[in-house]
Amino acid sequence: MEFFDVVRTTAAVRRYTGEPLPDETLYRILDKARFAPSGGNRQGCHVVVVRDRRTRERLVELTGVGGRRYAAQLAAGENPWNTIEPTAVSEAAIAATPLPDHLTRPLLDAAVVLVLTLDLSVVAATDSELDRIGVVAGASVYPLAWNVLLAAREEGFGGTLTTMLVTAEPEVRALLGIPAGHALACVIPLGRPVKQLTRLRRQRVEEFVTTERFDGAPLSSS
Repeated sequence: MEFFDVVRTTAAVRRYTGEPLPDETLYRILDKARFAPSGGNRQGCHVVVVRDRRTRERLVELTGVGGRRYAAQLAAGENPWNTIEPTAVSEAAIAATPLPDHLTRPLLDAAVVLVLTLDLSVVAATDSELDRIGVVAGASVYPLAWNVLLAAREEGFGGTLTTMLVTAEPEVRALLGIPAGHALACVIPLGRPVKQLTRLRRQRVEEFVTTERFDGAPLSSS
């Protein structure tokens, strides 16, 4: 596929046909994805390929930790898990909230589940001393995750990047033997899409790009 077509059609895929994703194809996907940039080119990412059904069922159980809060906050009109506005949803309400199917079915239905971790000892987290949530470390892992999705799209497969399991990092660490010092970054279920979207909805450039200052004039093509 042409690059423009790949980036315009790589959607979040959560429904799969059940077709297998052979190791040979998965290897090609990861072989292309590995050229993603990372801080200092230290390449501190590790990918665990999970096919075992029982392991995936356990991952579904662990998704409940963050998934129920996510769903409860959405139902209350909040932006889930944001660090600026404290949630007004009670723990009891969170516990009583059903876990949405779209957060769990991909982990079971996908041909394979990839678990991405990041070695924190090689990350230059330049925002670690600021009085806000850290985001810089993600620059050394999420380009790889996105490359996985782009490469999968080119092969006719698809998936979605989810961070819901990060709230249960200690349990996932024990389940998969993730060593201390490695952070759970995200999980990517991959499979053959039931339907491949061809038109994605995104903001226009003028809606999120300004010139010279944050409050500057929108960038225009003319």
